[in-house]
Amino acid sequence: MNKWLVSVSIALSMAVTGVHAAGDAAAGKGKSAVCMACHGPDGNSPNPIWPKLAEQHPSYIIKQLGDFKTGARKNDLMSPMAAPLTDQDVENLAAYFSSQTQKGGSAAADRVALGEKIYRAGNAETGVAACMACHGPTGIGNAPANFPRISGQHADYVAKALKDFRQGSRTNDVNAMMRGVAARMTDDEIAAVAQYVQGLR
Repeated sequence: MNKWLVSVSIALSMAVTGVHAAGDAAAGKGKSAVCMACHGPDGNSPNPIWPKLAEQHPSYIIKQLGDFKTGARKNDLMSPMAAPLTDQDVENLAAYFSSQTQKGGSAAADRVALGEKIYRAGNAETGVAACMACHGPTGIGNAPANFPRISGQHADYVAKALKDFRQGSRTNDVNAMMRGVAARMTDDEIAAVAQYVQGLR
């Protein structure tokens, strides 16, 4: 499974040919006023159930906002917020938030050992793939393949995302890759990986 994910990651990286037009970070900052209540003025959300956007890959932000607009990804708060945005608004917001500096987090000490094991090696017995196969050893992701940066992300948000993929309430992952991984994860593994990721640098 791990080799398959690595192969797919490489193939996706090589297959990406479309390039988004560069957004205007200054214009994005002006447009971000409505985003600040949840994601913070600099993309470091004060509430751990909402994701940090600072230093996220612009292409990933663009995809998620597009998915909220089309309904490919559903969220009672984000879907109506994304609906009125133009393509240029989306690119500008992505340029702004990706240019901000993420404030890292720390991992719960009692979760680090299991979290690191799953992140780096997966669980061969149950077929859980290593997270770093797609998200990299330091969690910075893979922009060309549109795999997001997850290092420093809120543990609560990461755990919710994994559970949403596991139960199928989130389905905007390419080729159901995240759903396939999360479906094999236990609650303890999800909690541990989420904590490990929060403290990953």
